[in-house]
Amino acid sequence: MNREAISTAHRVVVKVGSSSLTSSGRLDPERLDRLVDALAAQRTAGRQVVLVSSGAIAAGIEPLGLRARPRDLATQQAAASVGQLLLVERYAASFARHGLRVGQVLLTADDLDRRGHYRNANRTLERLLALGIAPIVNENDTVATHEIRFGDNDRLAALVAHLVHADALVLLSDVDGLYTGNPRRSEARLVAEVRGPEDLADVDSRRSGSGVGLGGMATKIEAAVMATGAGIPVLLAAATSVGEALEGRTGTYFHPVGDRTASRLFWLRHASTPRGRLTLDRGAIVAVVNRRASLLPAGIIGVSGDFDSGDPVDLATADGTVVARGLVGYDAADLPSLLGRKTGELPAEFRRAVVHRDDLAVL
Repeated sequence: MNREAISTAHRVVVKVGSSSLTSSGRLDPERLDRLVDALAAQRTAGRQVVLVSSGAIAAGIEPLGLRARPRDLATQQAAASVGQLLLVERYAASFARHGLRVGQVLLTADDLDRRGHYRNANRTLERLLALGIAPIVNENDTVATHEIRFGDNDRLAALVAHLVHADALVLLSDVDGLYTGNPRRSEARLVAEVRGPEDLADVDSRRSGSGVGLGGMATKIEAAVMATGAGIPVLLAAATSVGEALEGRTGTYFHPVGDRTASRLFWLRHASTPRGRLTLDRGAIVAVVNRRASLLPAGIIGVSGDFDSGDPVDLATADGTVVARGLVGYDAADLPSLLGRKTGELPAEFRRAVVHRDDLAVL
């Protein structure tokens, strides 16, 4: 699979950051219109587009009379509350120029952490696309806290790409790809393609985000690795070249390195929050990691956390290294008396896997 995977993708998720929508720290209508023009052209050509857009807090800076992006959480939430309305109104007006309607979908990390909410988000987005609506997804900054947030919309975009079974993910930035150093310096080299970790060895990911956004190169690389590991090709390019980016003719192309992952396992690996931890002996580690076998009580040597049957839990080695995550089949209170015992020694009602292999994601 090569760059043609971007141009031929029927369903594509496009992420744009605050720095690409603003100038002098304020929302720039001309930049937004140029982005929408390119996305509308894709829609006219028969492609489905899901837009993951930052910019709510940036849009609220001027109306609140602020000089810069606020640092405290309460003011960030207030700016997002005001700015989210302005941002989506501007998107709606811009898409309307092309006869297109938009739908707003606000998510928090907690929404995707809960399996039921994850499925609900999938149904909503699928229905919007089926109705011909352009979904605009953003983190719900008005209620997100530092403890329960995506950290940056790059990660949210990777999650959404898998959520809607996208054929490609395009990350738009204020630079035109990955570089081996500061792109403003002549010695910096553009990395045109990434096939694996070895292609990232010389990449300088320390570049931080703009004054109005949170992201940097590190978050974009993490998002690309997340998506490509699930079989989704990724392109990182400049927002000013969005048309060329959607045709795969510019930027850095990340080749998919994994197969399409089942929704439940992708959620387990990237979106769930473990409610506890099971410590395994060496034999159980080999069985779970190498043979992808179910976890039985005989291989467990320790239990921590307060969880119920069906909750996600981490599976770890004796030194604390987490090797897998799975949906546990027992309440935390039931497990201590079962540890280390063979299945045949257990009462009939407990002769089942603690974590079934179909509900287990190796990390």
